[in-house]
Amino acid sequence: MTRRLIAEFARRPEPTRPPSRSLDAITNRELEVLGLIARGLSNTEITEHLHLSLATVKTHIGRLHAKLQAPDHAQLVIVAYETGLVGDRRRGA
Repeated sequence: MTRRLIAEFARRPEPTRPPSRSLDAITNRELEVLGLIARGLSNTEITEHLHLSLATVKTHIGRLHAKLQAPDHAQLVIVAYETGLVGDRRRGA
């Protein structure tokens, strides 16, 4: 389901209004984790990619949920695309 959601957002046109959520309060490591979630990686895959423990990854994810007021992974994916962290709208790409 997450991969299907990612594909859907990747096809959407550039938003006409600024995103309602900001990534200003998110740490660099949390941004990395958010980007990997948005690309469809599982928690275990994130641990392997970033060389972190599962507990640490879960802590970062919990903080992302709280800071972004995103109740689940699907909402985190939406935030990542809406803010331009991933996808064609990615900053610096």
